[in-house]
Amino acid sequence: MTEVLIIGAGPAGLAAARAARRRGASVVVLDSSDQLGGQYWRHLPAERPSAREHTLHHHFRRFQALSRELEQDAGCRVLRNAQVWAIEQGGGPGASAGPGAVHVLLGEPDGTHRERLVFRPDRIVLATGAHDRTLPFPGWDLPGVVTGGAAQALAKGERIVVGDRVVVAGAGPFLLPVAAALAKTGSGVVGVFEASGTPTLARGWLPQPWQLVSAGGKAFELAGYVAGQLRHRIPYSTGRAVIAAHGTDRVEAVTIAGIDADWVPIPGTKRRIAADAVCVSHGFTPRLELAIAAGCALGPERFVTVDDGQQTTVAGVHAAGEITGIGGVDLALAEGEIAGHVAAGGTVADPAVAGAVRRRRVFARFARRIEAAHGIGSGWPAVLEADTIVCRCEEVTYGRLCSIADSTASRSLRALKLSTRAGLGICQGRICGRSIEELLQARTGGLGDGSSTDRRPIAAPIRLGELAAGITAHPATDHLTDTAKGTQ
Repeated sequence: MTEVLIIGAGPAGLAAARAARRRGASVVVLDSSDQLGGQYWRHLPAERPSAREHTLHHHFRRFQALSRELEQDAGCRVLRNAQVWAIEQGGGPGASAGPGAVHVLLGEPDGTHRERLVFRPDRIVLATGAHDRTLPFPGWDLPGVVTGGAAQALAKGERIVVGDRVVVAGAGPFLLPVAAALAKTGSGVVGVFEASGTPTLARGWLPQPWQLVSAGGKAFELAGYVAGQLRHRIPYSTGRAVIAAHGTDRVEAVTIAGIDADWVPIPGTKRRIAADAVCVSHGFTPRLELAIAAGCALGPERFVTVDDGQQTTVAGVHAAGEITGIGGVDLALAEGEIAGHVAAGGTVADPAVAGAVRRRRVFARFARRIEAAHGIGSGWPAVLEADTIVCRCEEVTYGRLCSIADSTASRSLRALKLSTRAGLGICQGRICGRSIEELLQARTGGLGDGSSTDRRPIAAPIRLGELAAGITAHPATDHLTDTAKGTQ
């Protein structure tokens, strides 16, 4: 029986697990959270349920059906609070043929007695998703400035109101569900500000409109968001961005300005708005640490390269969801289904995945439209000032970053990170990494060492005591027997 290990329990990971089980594989699903669903299906904890929670989520009943099917299946083991901290290519000396050894810490993230596990599966499906990308601007380090994903997570998972007067800004369709979630939890949204101007949006969305018919469900979603905007009287503006946040102990106001097609502020368009919270999202950055650790090749756009069966360049390692391209839940579900099916021994030509192949084609085109309409403009650094913090963990300013880059004349990202400290804080560059790279690329004329802020051999913090502790090996046959006995 093929042993398939799936890393990530969001839409792509859950779809992959179900497809692999239906193909007859034994399956283990690992997720670092204490709840299934990933960032998309972030929901209330079981001890605080809501009878109408589905109103805050698209496809929520599909999630409930997926998770219920997997958790009731004796051939599938789901491990929560399972942090994959490293993947060892090739599995090491004496290991059986397979994609490599997967090192896991099982237990509460801040716990002191986490169990150290090692899996050596026949196949791996990477479905690690993505996190928000937020471009730096003056004042973005003030309390009250949060990413769109964080605001939505607080609204969906905790019913926490982030502010009474909230500005939502950035780029992409994600701004609309963020505003909707905020409004439903009681926040007053004073406006949604989309950075892309009307001409750019038209060039991205209007060509070949017949292709949008096959993605008709998206039109209904959009109609629902528009209705919500109107109901809550939330204004929506294009070609405008937050270029500064103001306040002392927290956000008190923001400056909005018109921006051109390259995202450079237009003189004479500044407007100050009172606000006590700002939710900013400029798209998403794929979580590539584990894919890089496994040896998977990346394409020119810095996504994992896969073939028609979602197979990466590493034998036995498949990838699905946002790490192969930012495309939303429908594309993630389709890719996950194909990845799980093929990882379990099927082929992309099998009738069982014909529907998923068709949906992947439809929503991949939709994803390309999103990038064309809402992609980040190259002129975004124009809003930065010398004292603007660009790395919040290490409090590195834009002026210091530029000064050190100029004085060292280095073109090595690794060397510049060590000398500036940018990207070396607790988040390990997850928040600032891509922005730091772009700023240094422009300042140095091009980085030349082939490094990236996505390369982290140790993908998550691990204590020395945990590293020295004994390892529990978990071949699939053993853990399936344990599950059948009702043990963990």
